[in-house]
Amino acid sequence: MKILVISDVHGNFTALEAVLASAGTVDAVWCLGDLVGYGPDPNECVERIRALPHLTCIKGNHDDAVITSRNIEKFNDDAETSVRFTRDILKPENMKFLTRLREKHITQTETLTHGSPRHPMWEYLVEPFVAMMNFSQFSTPLAFVGHSHLPISFTMDANGDKIIRTIHEGNQEMQITGRAILNPGSVGQPRDRDPRASYGLFDPETSVWRITRVEYDIAAVQQRIYAAGLPEKEGLRLADGW
Repeated sequence: MKILVISDVHGNFTALEAVLASAGTVDAVWCLGDLVGYGPDPNECVERIRALPHLTCIKGNHDDAVITSRNIEKFNDDAETSVRFTRDILKPENMKFLTRLREKHITQTETLTHGSPRHPMWEYLVEPFVAMMNFSQFSTPLAFVGHSHLPISFTMDANGDKIIRTIHEGNQEMQITGRAILNPGSVGQPRDRDPRASYGLFDPETSVWRITRVEYDIAAVQQRIYAAGLPEKEGLRLADGW
């Protein structure tokens, strides 16, 4: 069984298409939020994702800001500009799709959320200490999160008193043997100095987690960002992955 796990698409349709082509046929798709924000293609991204079969989709903080204006003061000026741009051009049916998204999805074996199990919308899971505090906030063996734009995993040792952090570089596969928090990285705006789009593939039958990176036409996305009047920074950062 193969489950595609994506997060932080951020209106980058070219990167999203590259990821979907790279992943090929999958049994399900888990999208961990922030379909929009920063990028020039919010409608195309929402429409492509909402049409995917066997989809479970979570709401991210940028999605929430677009549909509600809540916590917009937490955004920097460039991010706020992108939120307002998205709100102005998003089609009603795509706005409705974002409105219906939940902050958390829990099964018997997985917890899906955007930020963290403790604070689903806004908390960044980057440091082991913060991850340790979050393990007590979900009861499933695994949690899948996004938000940090980093392909990173936190695994708990058998005694439950030590957290091992792994920052995945390039294409990397790991066997999950215990409780873990897994982040697939960002499709549309990686921030680990690797500009390639990042996504995860999870096999629940073998407990194998694989991070994959894929190149896409960054220059074309930059041109659309500038043509849309979005902040120049949001185009420049794509080329260097920050």
